[in-house]
Amino acid sequence: MRLVGIAVVLALSLALAPLAGEAQPAGKVYRIGYLAVVQSPLDDAFRQGLREVGYVDGQNVMVEYRYADGRNERLASLAAELVSLNPDLIVSVTTPATAALQQATATIPIVMVDIGDPVGSGFVVTIARPGGNMTGVAAAIGELYAKGLQLLKEIIPKLSRVAWVWNPTNRSAVGAWDAIRVMAPRLGITLQSVEVRSADDLASAFRQIVRDRPDALFVGGDHALLSGRTRIVEFATTNRLPGVYASKLYVEAGALMFLGPQRPEMYRRAAVYVDKILKGAKPADLPVEQPTKFELVINIKTAKALGLTIPGTILLQADQVIE
Repeated sequence: MRLVGIAVVLALSLALAPLAGEAQPAGKVYRIGYLAVVQSPLDDAFRQGLREVGYVDGQNVMVEYRYADGRNERLASLAAELVSLNPDLIVSVTTPATAALQQATATIPIVMVDIGDPVGSGFVVTIARPGGNMTGVAAAIGELYAKGLQLLKEIIPKLSRVAWVWNPTNRSAVGAWDAIRVMAPRLGITLQSVEVRSADDLASAFRQIVRDRPDALFVGGDHALLSGRTRIVEFATTNRLPGVYASKLYVEAGALMFLGPQRPEMYRRAAVYVDKILKGAKPADLPVEQPTKFELVINIKTAKALGLTIPGTILLQADQVIE
């Protein structure tokens, strides 16, 4: 996808590609922890990445998966549980899981994946030199969110009020909120903050949105939110609210638009970091990789149901159009 200003800013080439046929030490079985807010199809992309670099779960690697079932408050205990297993390294999926592991260990290597702002969140010193026990693959969502708001304005020129649905306890979401707050006034848009810390908050969030009467929704990236995507999309459909969403899964469920990195590729790349660290590399010395592949997905069926016409300029940028 060609989005002005994004690929140039975010592209970061790394010499991390492993030799697929490189053999692992004979007889060695590594133990890896894997912490995520929810179970996801993206876990399969990580497993595929492991196979591509020569690891098969149950053979030369044992992966201990822990999921918080959409409840961020469970992450601290799950992180402590994984640390107690003394694994060779732990994979942390998204910012909340990484924050929990940061509190649980400063010595076990952590491979982050799908992190919005690893520097701003305090996980690494710099992108080029992480400096601690964490490295991995970032999502770099701030500028993408600002671009998503701009695309929404192009689709709905009269757009003036947007409900920003987010989890303020997610450090990356705070960075994204800052980015779109800068962009919104330039577009003549007023943002209405709607906080959702867990799926239990959705009902009250829906009441707030109905009361505030926005023109559209912007649903930020957070797995606690993602776990309630069916309810969110049904609410948006019932109330005829167009929106841009931080995950492709929303659009596949009937939402209007997704803009973001190609997440399966990110999860496969995380396995490359696992391989490097298991072979002796230190997280402090491995630059954090930023995405170079992005997706814009438009649900035309939803656009028609809302009475919206997607400009041809946007359709030309789209990587996928759902009819």
